[in-house]
Amino acid sequence: MDYKTIFSVIGVVIGLLVSYPYIRDIFLLKTKPHIYTWLIWTITTATATFAAYHGNGGWALLNLVAMTSITSFIFLLSIKYGTKNITLWDTVILIATLFAIFIWWQLKQPLISVLMVTAIDVLGYVPSFRKSWQEPWSETLISWLGFYNSKFVCNFSIK
Repeated sequence: MDYKTIFSVIGVVIGLLVSYPYIRDIFLLKTKPHIYTWLIWTITTATATFAAYHGNGGWALLNLVAMTSITSFIFLLSIKYGTKNITLWDTVILIATLFAIFIWWQLKQPLISVLMVTAIDVLGYVPSFRKSWQEPWSETLISWLGFYNSKFVCNFSIK
């Protein structure tokens, strides 16, 4: 087994482990996902999945498909169970991020694309960070930290 396979499997395991308490807490009304963040992450993760598929991404697809499924499911849950605390700044971030995603789709330069998607992911996180700062009880801490570790491991399985 090569390191890409190992990182991909580790990424899936981390993603599943941290998603379970997050999704459970959504249904228990403890966690309120921010719809804008999960929309942005659904688009970027799905785009990365399709790009990896068309680029023969190998084992990285395992993690990407799992995370796209989880991210999409949480986005759908956020429509009903998500935060209603959406500010003008959140909307500005959403519009800027959607514009950046459009530009990212048009890029033909791999390095610029990687930098762009990293910036998009960070921007997508801003509404959730603001909400979490104001309402820290509205997030599941272990999942909140774990999603980022899973994204980090996924990046190693692709490279």
